[in-house]
Amino acid sequence: MKTNKDYLVVQSVQGKISSPRSIFPYRINREGEANILPATGGITYNVKVGDDCMNWVGDHVEPGVSIKSESKDENSALNLLACIGNKARVITGDAKGAEGYVTGKHGGIDHVLIYFKEEDLEKMAINDTILVKAWGQGLSIISTENVKCMNIDPLIFERMGIKEDGSGEIVIPVVTEIPAFLMGSGIGGATAHTGDYDIMTGDAEANKIYGLDNLRFGDVVLLKDCDNTYGRQYLKGAVSIGIVVHSNCIKAGHGPGVTVIMSSKNNSIKGVIDKKANIANYLNIV
Repeated sequence: MKTNKDYLVVQSVQGKISSPRSIFPYRINREGEANILPATGGITYNVKVGDDCMNWVGDHVEPGVSIKSESKDENSALNLLACIGNKARVITGDAKGAEGYVTGKHGGIDHVLIYFKEEDLEKMAINDTILVKAWGQGLSIISTENVKCMNIDPLIFERMGIKEDGSGEIVIPVVTEIPAFLMGSGIGGATAHTGDYDIMTGDAEANKIYGLDNLRFGDVVLLKDCDNTYGRQYLKGAVSIGIVVHSNCIKAGHGPGVTVIMSSKNNSIKGVIDKKANIANYLNIV
């Protein structure tokens, strides 16, 4: 399958490891109860891409390292241009020279999430600077105008087992298919080229039916009747493909976050179930 990857610009963006922050200590769950829990930011030592994302005692937990720029405009560029699978390198501090990969983008808090080896995490500190070789925005499949790609490194895209069938559909391995009525926080966003939106997990029966109880960080999922081509909306017949980037949440309307990598307003994308469809496998970090 041919893409325009040879014409895509590779450009540096960077940020610093962002400390967890607290203004109001309590997070209110779906039953109205107040909880004090770990959440976004920092270096999360024991949570990584490929792990279960549903059962951590936390809220919106981000695997690995969370980075952000102190400049609002520069952080907007970091979150817009960085793509899942991009190479990242530590350029300051005791872990200088360590290399990793972008594994997701988290909207609202506006963090870019990065995987590093455990031994490198131990050398890192808050405010260490990490450079990302941003590559992927503008990616397109030469043979079709019906599928819009975003937020994915072209080389990782090629490892995901994506194929064209005889009818012109793009076929991709996914761990599960999720109906539009389960998509929550983030709906209505102006663009899906940055951030994520959440799968709602407040209904235990739906979690079982659609395989949400077994979701992992990095899982590739299909979103049915979800249009992400120019913003996030419900559209019957639309199909989007995304990657799970942060953990389950206790708040109403929230759950595991999904950064979208492909979308079509019609049924030009088809999923085939493969429980190994996870970026940890495509990045060879398991």
